[in-house]
Amino acid sequence: MDNKEEQDYVLQAHIEEAGYEDGNPKVRDMNILVRPGRLTGLIGPNGAGKSTTLKTILGLLPHSKAKIEFGGSTGKYAYVPEQPVFYETLTLWEHLGLAAAVYGIEETVFEQKADSLLDKFRMQEVRHHLPASFSKGMQQKMMLMIGFLTRPDVYIVDEPFIGLDPRATKDFLGLLEQERLRGAGVLMSTHVLDTAERICDDFILLSQGQVAASGSLQDIRDTSGLPEGTLFDCFDKLT
Repeated sequence: MDNKEEQDYVLQAHIEEAGYEDGNPKVRDMNILVRPGRLTGLIGPNGAGKSTTLKTILGLLPHSKAKIEFGGSTGKYAYVPEQPVFYETLTLWEHLGLAAAVYGIEETVFEQKADSLLDKFRMQEVRHHLPASFSKGMQQKMMLMIGFLTRPDVYIVDEPFIGLDPRATKDFLGLLEQERLRGAGVLMSTHVLDTAERICDDFILLSQGQVAASGSLQDIRDTSGLPEGTLFDCFDKLT
């Protein structure tokens, strides 16, 4: 891959069809392009196919016809799932250390980054606690910290606002902005349309497993015929 291609996208996906059972696709005919430094929102209500789309991109579905390409300088990605995943016997700090070891982050670099993230998410006091004792919001913070620790070319984030309090949401969006400024792209699924309209550069609107519209907010407005419409208004009309 040459330098020009690296700068054109950090994720490119064409999904012909994908599902959990052979012959029963849940999503189909979908094209996704995430560019460096841009946040693309995968938008839709529960059941529209957002999580299925992300699992297809991650290669987690046994029944799919899809072509997935990761670009950027390293081709690395970080996945932050909707439901936190953790080891019962490892502390928060040990989870961060395990992620650093997997990604080959040097010890001194890891300690500096991890300390900074613990400060940012106000989790220093529980650094040596087991995540099973955390609230859902604290567990979600841990997943976000692991993702930010690795500094990939693209973040794939599934419903990040569930369980986060307003301050944690602000911290998350601030860190995401820093990562975008260094060139990382983001594909984020959400059904929180007012927040998505405020922070996303591009949108992919899903309805019943297919793309109802895509592009910038102005593109979505043009497609829906609502030149001054909110994202919610446009989505309501298109679906």
